[in-house]
Amino acid sequence: MASVTDKYNLQDFTRKMLRRYLKQLDGHQARKLYDIFINEAEKGIILEVMEFTKNNHTKCSEILGITRTTLRNKIRKHKL
Repeated sequence: MASVTDKYNLQDFTRKMLRRYLKQLDGHQARKLYDIFINEAEKGIILEVMEFTKNNHTKCSEILGITRTTLRNKIRKHKL
């Protein structure tokens, strides 16, 4: 039986989305791409897991593998 990580390869998905983003730049120079990508990915991950857990910070932090304090700091940082 295939594992979840085999079925949904996040690395391939990430590369596909990044490739699409770079094409959309249409010749414009990418700046601070790593920071932009990591920040946007982090926001998306937190939003999805918060929705999945019905905004339960304890469950969300457990799923993410971070402390509730770290989760709260990230929520504050991203103004979520």
